[in-house]
Amino acid sequence: MTEPSHVTAARESYDTVAADYARLVKEPAELDPVSRAMLAAFAELVRPPHPGPVADLGCGPGKVTAHLAALGVQVFGVDVSPEMVELARAAYPDLRFTVGSMTALEIGDGELGGILAYYATHHTPPHWLPTVYAEFHRTLAPGGRLMLAGPVGSGEHLRPSHAYGDHPVSYESYLLPPDRIAELLHKAGLVVTTRVVQEPDEGTKRQIGTFLAYKPR
Repeated sequence: MTEPSHVTAARESYDTVAADYARLVKEPAELDPVSRAMLAAFAELVRPPHPGPVADLGCGPGKVTAHLAALGVQVFGVDVSPEMVELARAAYPDLRFTVGSMTALEIGDGELGGILAYYATHHTPPHWLPTVYAEFHRTLAPGGRLMLAGPVGSGEHLRPSHAYGDHPVSYESYLLPPDRIAELLHKAGLVVTTRVVQEPDEGTKRQIGTFLAYKPR
């Protein structure tokens, strides 16, 4: 299958900005209290004895992956950017990180006890989201959990407008309404149990949506 253009754009952009991104992105301990609480709740849901490992998809430099590991989660990271994966491996040599795309995960059916997609799907054009969410459903074990978080909106399509350090980005962002995200997750066969929408504050320019869901047994 030919790689989707948005995947190529994300890889090229994040490869270019990887070092600056790793330096500038917040540590999990620096996140706002609600975001930290949602990650802690997800960790509680997927810690052993729950079935299977957890994949941190779009793991970037591995900071959140390591945070989950410190909370007792059996976790590994996947990112489309080889440069990000190399940084993650160097920073956290005891954890596993691999290169991969959410549109075609190299993970077996029902292999995962959990998936974290943390600020990882908003670069995906809306017509590709059913494919991505179907991959979530395919790779989760029955009873497996999903946490999805990222900017939401009213359907805005944002062109590249910022940079990390001296490096401009080339990816685009799509800010779907929370109801639409929940609808697409439902159509993929996932049951949404929790939805939290945080309003913009001094640290963010956009609404942030966080969803907890599971694959029925």
